[in-house]
Amino acid sequence: MNNRTDITDLRSALALLAETPGELVETDVPVEPMAELAGVYRYVGAGGTVQRPTKVNGPAMIFNNVNGHPDDRVLIGLLSSRARVGRMLGCEPDRLGHLLGECAGRPLEPVVKEGPAPCQEVVHRAEEEDFDLFRLIPAPTNTPDDAGPYITFGMCYASHPDTGRGDVTIHRLCIQGKDELSIFFTPGARHIGAMAERAEELGQRLPISISIGVDPAIEVTSCFEPPTTPLGFNELSIAGALREKPVELCPCLTIPEKAIANAEYVIEGEVIPGVRLQEDQNSGSGYAMPEFPGYTGPASSQCWKIKVKAVTHRNQPIMQTCIGPSMEHVNMAGICTEASILQMAEKAMPGRVQNVYAHAAGGGKYMAVLQIKKSMPSDEGRQRQAAILAFSSFPELKNVILVDEDVDIFDSDDVLWAMNTRYQGNLDTIFIPGVRCHPLDPSSNPAYHASIPDVGIACKTIFDCTVPYPQKERFRRARFMECDPSRFVPELFGKKK
Repeated sequence: MNNRTDITDLRSALALLAETPGELVETDVPVEPMAELAGVYRYVGAGGTVQRPTKVNGPAMIFNNVNGHPDDRVLIGLLSSRARVGRMLGCEPDRLGHLLGECAGRPLEPVVKEGPAPCQEVVHRAEEEDFDLFRLIPAPTNTPDDAGPYITFGMCYASHPDTGRGDVTIHRLCIQGKDELSIFFTPGARHIGAMAERAEELGQRLPISISIGVDPAIEVTSCFEPPTTPLGFNELSIAGALREKPVELCPCLTIPEKAIANAEYVIEGEVIPGVRLQEDQNSGSGYAMPEFPGYTGPASSQCWKIKVKAVTHRNQPIMQTCIGPSMEHVNMAGICTEASILQMAEKAMPGRVQNVYAHAAGGGKYMAVLQIKKSMPSDEGRQRQAAILAFSSFPELKNVILVDEDVDIFDSDDVLWAMNTRYQGNLDTIFIPGVRCHPLDPSSNPAYHASIPDVGIACKTIFDCTVPYPQKERFRRARFMECDPSRFVPELFGKKK
């Protein structure tokens, strides 16, 4: 495991991965950015809720020959392996939630770096005659149905019009014209959406930078949400705590805002008040892009418009992208979900919740498995209280599975074993109907059932697969002798004969 301060940007992360065979692959075979690139990676390492067949825990992949973009490379799958994320963040994979929770509790604010920044080695201004986002940004489409080329790994940075406090989040960004992007704000969910709404109330444009290809620590920590990071909390400060040094920002060249100084690309622009775009206005497909639940979402008629002022980038830049339903989303959103649940549970009931896994089947958002320790008779029932805390700490969570400390929460077979031997549906299922969850769940829709009053309303469910405390001895697992198997088959355990 590396020291987590070793990585400073995307390139140093890739250099670390290149040291381990099988973690990073490259291809010079020409590839179409329109659907083919994502189609290839589906089989290489997408995983998550992507349509089967797909591969889980495959390598990250760089395409060096993207049709229409002779000077650009495209990276996909950097975060699609939890083990790889752990390596880049300097942490054992099963402790990532704990690490991020600790860092959220000791934020280190970003600093502004004056002078030329790496992300500004090459500058393209919108007033230039040949300025065209379709040419400058090698953004792929994931499927043939997509509304257009999407920027899926854009770190959006803006400041609140009233307080001046900056913040970073990831949003759905579609290239709509040579100097226009659409941005989708999930109602009430993200800080920059609140900033745009306030700017619109004031009749102002909201300056915004979009940094692409940054330190993976920034990409992961940018996915924290309220209540762990309330409005006014800059998630870049969590990345700073993780790396033990502040994230460096730089002043933008054409707008009064900042960007991530060592990004591969930066798009500078303004969110325009009072204007809404039809997301698929160029394709007419009716769809947006594949989202984390595994379905291609409908195109929105309520996307906001970004007028782009400039694109800057490093020499020989690397475009970073991801497939919406892939393991990359699971790891980005899920590890922050785990951290938020662990943080709240530890405050409310210290020592009871041992670990949390935001399961891949829920895209890192809909499902969490909580590992519970019952040490005394009065701990019975606290496991269900922990589940309620989980729903409070991450409002988009839909299902919680509770298991004992002898169950490996990262092994779905083990979790389902607990459900099959330690759970009775009529006794151990708790329903909390009519609660706001997430609008992208297609079953959270009045079309699914007349009892659902609005899109995004769901029944949150607790599956208590823990053993009742008085019966712990009756449910003890078969015990095996502890031994060292590497003595017998050293090649299976990374040892030489």
